Amino acid sequence: MSLFGPRRRDALKNVYAERDAFLRRAGVAVVFCLGCVILLVARLSDLQIVEHEHYLTRADENRMRVTPVAPVRGLIYDRNGTLLAQNQPAFVLEVTPEQVGNSAAMDQLLQRLSHIVTLTDADITRFKDRVRKSPRYRGVPLRSNLTMEEVARYEVDRYEFPGVDINAGLTRNYPLGATASHLVGYVGGISEEELRAANESQFLGLTQIGKSGVEKSEEDLLRGEPGAKIIEANAYGRPLRELDYRRGYPGRNLYLSIDTKVQEVAEEAMGDYEGAVVAIDPRNGEVIAMVSKPGFDPQQFITGMDTATYSALLKDPSRPLFDRALQGLYPPGSTIKPAMALAGLEFGVVTPKDTFYCGGAMSLPGSSRKYHCWKRSGHGLVNMADGIKESCDIYFYNLAIALGIDRMYEAMTGFGFGHKTGIDLPLEKAGLYPSREWKRRYRHENWYPGETLNVGIGQGYTLVTPLQLAQMTARIAMRGTGFRPHVLHATEDPITRKITEVQPEPLPKIDLKDESNWDTVITAMERVTQEVHGTGYSIGRNSPYPIAAKTGSAQVASLRPDEPRKTQDQLPLKLRDHALFIAFAPADDPKIAVAVIAEHGGHGGSVAGPIARQVMDQYLLGYVLYGNEKNPEHTSHVTPAEVPGLKAPTDASSAGAEEDDDR
Repeated sequence: MSLFGPRRRDALKNVYAERDAFLRRAGVAVVFCLGCVILLVARLSDLQIVEHEHYLTRADENRMRVTPVAPVRGLIYDRNGTLLAQNQPAFVLEVTPEQVGNSAAMDQLLQRLSHIVTLTDADITRFKDRVRKSPRYRGVPLRSNLTMEEVARYEVDRYEFPGVDINAGLTRNYPLGATASHLVGYVGGISEEELRAANESQFLGLTQIGKSGVEKSEEDLLRGEPGAKIIEANAYGRPLRELDYRRGYPGRNLYLSIDTKVQEVAEEAMGDYEGAVVAIDPRNGEVIAMVSKPGFDPQQFITGMDTATYSALLKDPSRPLFDRALQGLYPPGSTIKPAMALAGLEFGVVTPKDTFYCGGAMSLPGSSRKYHCWKRSGHGLVNMADGIKESCDIYFYNLAIALGIDRMYEAMTGFGFGHKTGIDLPLEKAGLYPSREWKRRYRHENWYPGETLNVGIGQGYTLVTPLQLAQMTARIAMRGTGFRPHVLHATEDPITRKITEVQPEPLPKIDLKDESNWDTVITAMERVTQEVHGTGYSIGRNSPYPIAAKTGSAQVASLRPDEPRKTQDQLPLKLRDHALFIAFAPADDPKIAVAVIAEHGGHGGSVAGPIARQVMDQYLLGYVLYGNEKNPEHTSHVTPAEVPGLKAPTDASSAGAEEDDDR
């Protein structure tokens, strides 16, 4: 047998078996590949046909993006067109993190930039926080309100700062600075709490919103509607070019009811005293002036301030950020007495001719504690008109006993005490007018007769805001009718220039059984400023228009019964009484109602009264006459205006002086 013949090959290798195995394997591979092709075709068909619209939309989203554009914020004017808040062009330094690199490169960039523009630690901290929260392809503001000098220095060396750019935009500006700062308010950055509390779509494109005052209360009107721009971007979201731009609608311009000249006179008249002045037009509830002293410069919140400056502002003992006109709570003192007199007449517990004897002090039956009148020597027999004119405490102690706390509560809350006025400004406080129920609920005690006496002269638990005092005065001036206080006078569409006036909201009328009671009390208030023994005579004796008023002083610290009485000048400043004054004029045709509180001013007639008189002069005459009687044209304010029906002022030198203390 040959070892190398065909038979030997057949013995070593089965050709037919190998062929069968190959064919089987090739068939499996073909079937597998065919299945994969079928699956691939099916998936491609699904992507290209079934889900075509879905993926086309996603592809467009990768290519085009809609970016919101902040609208132009509305302007704020006073009633005469004086600009209170405006928008000014500003340069903003922005950095695009993606073009800078890692954090080490960013730190180096910031270090080099600090030699070109002024960068505080607060600027850098705020910037790094924004970088962490923003996409890296988006520019992040580093500094705003750059000066022209800083812009010029950057432009010279801009090639050294990749990823850094300066963009022009608009920033808020307050031309009058601290004047009416609490009323106008300011804008600031949007906090996370504000984003959670509101619909996020409201703030599209915005970096700042109103934080206080009108800027906050009228945010919806001032903000406007955002626009949008459509940009082409790559798959990573980096903008390539702008495809379309849609303008938004600017915010509405606001005209406030305040008169800037009156506001400035009121702030100047307050001098170094802390406190508040509120002036209202009783015919429609418009606020003519609203002063909280001291104020603050709202521009600081726009340009930015470091932590130390802001902390110092918060810790300032004078509390410049505290709005005393809306949030300050003070005992009203004797300014509440006209309303008390009306309550006594309405409930029939006294008549205008009824008298009480004032010997300087009185006691409740069965008690040895003495309740003193501000005039320790007493006033003698006093009727209602004399009680208001000379501010006799004993008269109103007896009236409070006759009324009782329940009827006092009913009458005083009818004038708005203990409730918010509902003014169109934020953060107003309601104050407090106590009652039996209030004391049981919050102090878990019964009501005592001595507390009725204290509340009857505006002391004790009673707390009111200056705005509430002004509203009470306006309602007395209008003999029970009145309107809700408001500062928004009109709105203007910036495109069509259409002006829409705000309609005053009437308040429920205070109806008296005998309407002549209004005349009784108003006549007594006129005597306060027109008769020699009136506590406000020095304010009204030279006035060319009749003034109805009431002075007041609110105790800050009480004396022990055995402690000798001290004059205000003998007390430390922080223990001196608050000086209060309310008035409306002209008394026979009211056009302005004023409430003034000068903290630790001592006497209402000598401190708060002159402030109110200057406010009324400016509004009614167009210039300040008080203090310039002998040379009325010598004034820093506007040219005197002719007012028909006003009498000529008397010579101040011919008027006698009068005792200048009141409660």
